Amino acid sequence: MVVGAIVIAVCLLLAVLAFLAPRLSRHPQHGVNRAFSGGQRGASRLPGALGRWLQRPFSFSRRAANRSASAGRRGRAKLHP
Repeated sequence: MVVGAIVIAVCLLLAVLAFLAPRLSRHPQHGVNRAFSGGQRGASRLPGALGRWLQRPFSFSRRAANRSASAGRRGRAKLHP
């Protein structure tokens, strides 16, 4: 539950930042990717199916954050002719 709230907050923050400052949002997005990728790598080292199951939340969160940031940049790009 807490992890879901954190993921939603990060996604919203990235979307707003990408909308307001598209170029400045690349660095925070990279930091979020590194954090989630590190968790995913650590979970994938567990044996067998447990490793596959525990890395899924991290990959889902990473993809959600990337989609959120790209959506903010696309929205900003639509404003300028």
